[in-house]
Amino acid sequence: MNTTTTTTRSTPLSTKEKLGYGLGDAGFNLYWTTIASFIAAFYTDVFGISAAAAGTMLLVTKIFDAFTDPVMGAVADRTRTRWGKFRPFLIWGGAPLALAALMTFTTPELGALGRLVWAYVTYSVMMICYTIVSTPYSALSGVMTSRSQDRTSLISIRFIFAFGCGALVNRYTLPLVEQFGQGDPARGWQLTIGLYGILATLVFLLTFLSTRERIAPPITQQSHAVGDLKDLLDNKPWLILFALALIIMLTITMRAGSSYYYFNYYLVKPELLSSYLFWQMIFYAVGAACTPLMTRFIDKAKLLMLLMALTATFSICLYFVPKDGIPLIFTLNCLISLCLGPKSPLTWSMYADTADYTEWKTGRRATAMTFAAATFSQKLGGAFGSAIMLWLLALLGYQANQAQAGSSLVGINLLQTVIPGVFALIAAVLVTRYTLTGKRLRQIQLDLETR
Repeated sequence: MNTTTTTTRSTPLSTKEKLGYGLGDAGFNLYWTTIASFIAAFYTDVFGISAAAAGTMLLVTKIFDAFTDPVMGAVADRTRTRWGKFRPFLIWGGAPLALAALMTFTTPELGALGRLVWAYVTYSVMMICYTIVSTPYSALSGVMTSRSQDRTSLISIRFIFAFGCGALVNRYTLPLVEQFGQGDPARGWQLTIGLYGILATLVFLLTFLSTRERIAPPITQQSHAVGDLKDLLDNKPWLILFALALIIMLTITMRAGSSYYYFNYYLVKPELLSSYLFWQMIFYAVGAACTPLMTRFIDKAKLLMLLMALTATFSICLYFVPKDGIPLIFTLNCLISLCLGPKSPLTWSMYADTADYTEWKTGRRATAMTFAAATFSQKLGGAFGSAIMLWLLALLGYQANQAQAGSSLVGINLLQTVIPGVFALIAAVLVTRYTLTGKRLRQIQLDLETR
């Protein structure tokens, strides 16, 4: 049965469809949260490569991976099937992604150079497979409805699932590694990721079955990938979001990636790490859940500016908390996470609005390219965040599985607190330049519906 554009673009979304779409990001976060929270520690403390080499590898491969997003966006925008443009990739790409992730977290019996090559190749393949599934999934939210508040609600539910799953990943990954490994962390990681891959593949199938595509490009549209990119570069609101995504991902990646080092070496309380990351994700989810309510009273851009300013304030305050102030450390982490939680629903909803703006301005629509180029920005932010973190650790003398001292400890504390706070402050300033808000956005939606 054809389940594409059988109803109008402004059709309200049912709760069932919102939940089905949101569930998909739980599948992605079985991978994404694992990568964000543990990949650096896996490479330095289990896989056995130096912090400097791991930082360079993550930067090089993620930059390469980021450039695949626009390519995948162009492919998805030009895909034609009885199920739509974007939904089929959820079932085509699930199993290959699971296999690639399994190989990435496999530790082969190779020399130092062989392991480094293995890391470059497997990580690159995994992220390409991730792009093949995630880019169409993100674009799908832009073609399910044109109702702005419905989009905010849809994407808020998406990130409730994302952060909820992320909380479980952060809480149970290390215990699972220990349980499966029985003293062999390399085997523990391999089996844990294998389990996550199976679960994610099933989740993607459920999302495919429960969603529909309703918005298609104009029938007479004639475009090509270069033209799509040019439209984006002429779209000022999208350019602002592009820069915002990169900067905010620096904040999030540094906080997530440095948590392992912060608890193992700075606080010397590794037993608290899983709980810290668990509550971090829970409050991300609470923030995401509150987003639709907040946007009823505060414009999306103004709300994002306020939240990023609060994130900066709380992050810098965290630097001054003494090592024995565990309750205050947890409290500030929860407040920071509460402020960062709405970031994803807000920005992804705003990306869908910028796709409408391009269609309104040019008469052409490239939804997947809009979201793919946005993901490109986020991946660049994640790449630079991981690389800067690992390079700084190497520069300050970090040695894996040893007690740290002096400048290394100061650096670990800064990576968890002040440095992410500075990037959050930059984001708060930048969002003031975003102009696709209020009456202007409502008029654009009305014009498109009339057309």
